[in-house]
Amino acid sequence: MWSVEVLSAAMAEALAEAAVASAHGDVPVGAVLVARDGSLLARGHNERERAQDPTAHAEIQALRAGARHLGSWRVHELALVVTLEPCVMCAGALVSARVPLVCFGADDPKAGAVRSLYRLCEDPRLNHRLSVVRGVRAKEASAQLRAFFAARRG
Repeated sequence: MWSVEVLSAAMAEALAEAAVASAHGDVPVGAVLVARDGSLLARGHNERERAQDPTAHAEIQALRAGARHLGSWRVHELALVVTLEPCVMCAGALVSARVPLVCFGADDPKAGAVRSLYRLCEDPRLNHRLSVVRGVRAKEASAQLRAFFAARRG
C-alpha cells in the first residue's frame, strides 16, 4: 500500500498542478500518478476551458500521460492522487484503467462519484474496484477551489 507520506507528497504535487489550471482560467484541479516508492510518473490539470474539451479533466490528463509513458492503457501499478473527488467520467476511467488506488483531497458534494454521490470505484458489479483514500490535504484543496470561485464572482 502507499504510505501516508507518499500520498501527502503526491498531493502537494497535485495542488501545484491545480494552480497551473487556475492560472489559465480553468477550475483548479490537479492530479498525479504515483508509484508506491513515491516516484511521480505523470501529472495533469484541468484544461477544459483552454482546450475547449469537456473530457480534459485533471484525472483524464494524468491517465493519458501515464498510459503513454507506460505504453499500456492498464495503469495497475500506480495510484491516482487528485485534489478534488473524481466525477462519474473520471471514476469510470479509473476503473477502466485498472488503477488500484485513488486518493483525493476535497469532497465534491455536487458531482463526486467516489464517495459523495456514488461509490463507483467500489461497485461490486464492475470488473475492477479501487481502494479509496479520502481527505488528504483537504483543507488546502478546498481553499484553492474557494479562492478560485470567489475571484470569479468578483
